[in-house]
Amino acid sequence: MTVLLPPSETKREGGDTSRTLDLRALSFPELADERAAVITAARSVSSEESSARTALKLGPKSIAERFRNLELDTSGTMPAIERYTGVLYDPLGAQTADDSTRSWWFDHVVVQSAMFGPIGAGDPIPAYRLSHDSRLGNLRLASLWPAVSSRVLDERADGLVLDLRSEGYRQLGPVPGSVAPRVVSVDGSGRRRALNHWNKTAKGRLVALLARTGAVVVTMDELVDWAAANGVVVERSDSGWDLVAESLEPVTV
Repeated sequence: MTVLLPPSETKREGGDTSRTLDLRALSFPELADERAAVITAARSVSSEESSARTALKLGPKSIAERFRNLELDTSGTMPAIERYTGVLYDPLGAQTADDSTRSWWFDHVVVQSAMFGPIGAGDPIPAYRLSHDSRLGNLRLASLWPAVSSRVLDERADGLVLDLRSEGYRQLGPVPGSVAPRVVSVDGSGRRRALNHWNKTAKGRLVALLARTGAVVVTMDELVDWAAANGVVVERSDSGWDLVAESLEPVTV
């Protein structure tokens, strides 16, 4: 099983300064050239406040984040699963998770980064500022990443690929045959509605529970069985698969 996650705009600061960025130490080292090209372009637009504001969509309170892109080679790193914060990642509790939980993430989770392409959950990365829709001059992320990302993700796929990425990041690395469940809320009458922002919380809780239980899942049927055994509702719908948010209570990992 491979679980695909989007990155997060918000990132934890700091990291291990004795281990700086090494593109070939990341998962999928064959993407080193593409990664270097994106880093070069990101540095270029980040070098001036005016260009960074437009290219990276930075406001007055976030403009200092441009400096992250100028310090990628020298700033400290930490595992990707710890670097990202926010609505999806906070439910993971990655900084306090036990070794077996972290090992599951490292083995099964891939994050679709705009800066680095697909990376493993345990890959050491610095803080950076770049989104799927950032503008990098003549370099278009939507042209650079999809083909190469799809290739390496397809080569890695072993059984079920559970795609929990947002649409913008899904487009940076389409995976034919993957399952992208819709996160829904069910009201008292049984009517379902798709969640937008808060669907990330449910996804984070799902990935936390998968890791905490050491889930062994190869097919969608096995995921449904695992879900039922753990009180999670995953069901077929007219559009594919639904994940019922209310069935995912906060978990401690």
